[in-house]
Amino acid sequence: MSTTPHAHPAPSPTGYPVGGTPRDAADVGFRDLTDELTDVGLELTGTIPAWLSGSLLRTGPARWDLTEGSVNHWFDGLAMLHRFAIADGGVRYANQLLRGKAGRAYEQTGRIGYREFATDPCRTRFQRIASLFDPGLTDNGAVNVGRLGERWLAMTETPLAVVFDPETLDSLGVERRAGKLSLPNAHPHYDHATGDMLDLRIAMGPRPRYEVVARHPAGGERVIAKIPVRRPGYQHSFGLTGRYAIVTESPLVFDPKRLAVSGRPFIENFRWRPEQGSRLWAIDRASGDVRGPWTAPAMFCFHHVNAFEDGDALTVDLLAYDDASVVQALAIDRLREAATPPVPTLRRYVLTAGSTAVEPRQLAATPFELPRINGRHQGRPYNVVFGTGSHHGEDGAAGGFLETVTKTTIDDGRTAVWRDPGAFAGEPIFVRRPDGADEDDGVLLTVVLEPARESSSLVVLDARDLGELARARVPHPIPFGFHGQFARA
Repeated sequence: MSTTPHAHPAPSPTGYPVGGTPRDAADVGFRDLTDELTDVGLELTGTIPAWLSGSLLRTGPARWDLTEGSVNHWFDGLAMLHRFAIADGGVRYANQLLRGKAGRAYEQTGRIGYREFATDPCRTRFQRIASLFDPGLTDNGAVNVGRLGERWLAMTETPLAVVFDPETLDSLGVERRAGKLSLPNAHPHYDHATGDMLDLRIAMGPRPRYEVVARHPAGGERVIAKIPVRRPGYQHSFGLTGRYAIVTESPLVFDPKRLAVSGRPFIENFRWRPEQGSRLWAIDRASGDVRGPWTAPAMFCFHHVNAFEDGDALTVDLLAYDDASVVQALAIDRLREAATPPVPTLRRYVLTAGSTAVEPRQLAATPFELPRINGRHQGRPYNVVFGTGSHHGEDGAAGGFLETVTKTTIDDGRTAVWRDPGAFAGEPIFVRRPDGADEDDGVLLTVVLEPARESSSLVVLDARDLGELARARVPHPIPFGFHGQFARA
């Protein structure tokens, strides 16, 4: 795959060349990364705040092209871990392929070995029937990383996670998050009071249901509640308050009895049924009592932003799409052709006692994805959410992919934007200043793809005004990825 040349790149305010286009981003950001680096110091411009010390740990797909063709979807690329270690005003970087079952199978055969989101290994009819008893789901943790006790996990939307060393990035083994016929979501919550990991699962079998589960670091789990459902909806994240877990169901649904024998990749078994609308439940985390469902107009959601209690009412904020077309829009061949995927808007659902329906309210005009907030406000009232958005030119046309870092304030619906022309920003992770009292007193860490120089940088922004503080240059381009966490030193 070739990269569009830039004969005379223009200087940017940071001193790096600009001129990247959606075509350039597709060529570089969805190119396989084969280099693996171990603890290299990065060239730095600007100044990192003296208080910032720790590691940004990220995962994301990095290899889509196999011996026999490519996988079908962005989500299906083989996972790679990245570590940015920040200390004494400098940054050191390492990256390594996630070597669970899926990663090792790829290295040994050059082929996909397990069922991915939208790509399935070639299987005989007998093998498909056998998969009723062992679905052969992947452990390709390309979506998110999280901590359970002292163990760091790389996760996707299957029962298996890969344990990894946060210092070396070595893969240490495979850990089961759920039973073979259960599908946990990619965004579990950490309970600071108990140390538990709170999970939402789709439990399949003859009586499909949603389950909210608490997993203890020392082992064992407790099922908090079960919600029977005939045709489960796709689940990627859920909401959490101090008292309640919030389950949101979009009408992108599937029949569990047909999933194993259909012969189709996982996501191709889902159907969009907008006439069903959307449903929301609130589960009491202590008693397991289930409130709801509340019904709402049809929408599709990858990411919840926050939820909090206001008396008997529950406020649920999430990023909503009008339909599920974004799933197909993120197919790898479309992205490599620089197609522009849709971006959701921030919407609020207020669940009140005595009602069964809820009409969402859009909180801001500017669309964005990959939301992050100040962790101290998780499950509590808040006013600031960060994300990534598409730049809109003077003609109103959107750019080709996620390019900007956004900061939206809830009370007035305004969105401030950081943009480096020609570059493409990733998820902004908020790190609070140790003595910071204000909700935005801290920094944002975002991995920015710079197609003009065929590389990436870790960019540090002041979360208050989105001013750029520092930029650490990586020796290679980091493919477009998803989520990460910051571990303080």
